[in-house]
Amino acid sequence: MLTRIHTVLVCSVLLSTVALWSPVSFGADIYDAAVQHAGRSAEDLKRDESEHPAEVLRLSGVKPGMKVADVMAAGGYYSELLSYIVGPKGHVLLLNNTAYDHWSEGGWEKRLANNRLPNVEHRTIDLEHIDLPDHSLDALWLMKTYHDFYWVDTDPKGTWPKMDAGVVLDQLTRVLKPGGIVLVEDHSAKPGTGSTVASSLHRIEETYTVRDFEKRGFKLIGKSDLLRKPEDQRETVSYTPPGLGHTDRFLLVFRKNGG
Repeated sequence: MLTRIHTVLVCSVLLSTVALWSPVSFGADIYDAAVQHAGRSAEDLKRDESEHPAEVLRLSGVKPGMKVADVMAAGGYYSELLSYIVGPKGHVLLLNNTAYDHWSEGGWEKRLANNRLPNVEHRTIDLEHIDLPDHSLDALWLMKTYHDFYWVDTDPKGTWPKMDAGVVLDQLTRVLKPGGIVLVEDHSAKPGTGSTVASSLHRIEETYTVRDFEKRGFKLIGKSDLLRKPEDQRETVSYTPPGLGHTDRFLLVFRKNGG
């Protein structure tokens, strides 16, 4: 009798262990589900290979019901993924200025056509005068766009507006709730360069980024080496070959103080 009871207990423990480590109960979560969502384009699925979106989304801590702004989202790759996470009770603002609308080449219109993402709203904004109420957002998403706040376009035919990066960051701080989250991904510049190569290489220094947000009342609460490429010498332009797709990228998560 004791032997039988012992056998039953051992089997129960083994079954529990299997359940804990099974793919169904352990591997999948809302972030994996967003990436695996039916109907995502072949182009986006290809991009997943270099972006590792499930891990990035998981690091951000974005949750169902949140109101999130994807700032300078262009065609809205991450806007779509965020829409699946925040769900029908949440809201995603796909924010572009006129230049980013142009560069998206119709990408955001195609993505939102026929109301396929009903909780995503596109707006064309002026970064220095963001038409959103104070403390109205739970999270901000800055994916390889933070350096653009410091970009000075010297091309006489260029479409990028001259702006004050400090004013832009103050505007973003204003619209975020106390306790709100900012996720920043950008192309790494060499240590000590600060924002000085934002125009020439479209890169920015990681430690400069941290200081920029900390002086506006943010605390660094997370970071990841997921997108690191140690072989990158940080001397190439980030968005054209040979740098395109081969840059070292930092990934930082900040929380606004007061929450």
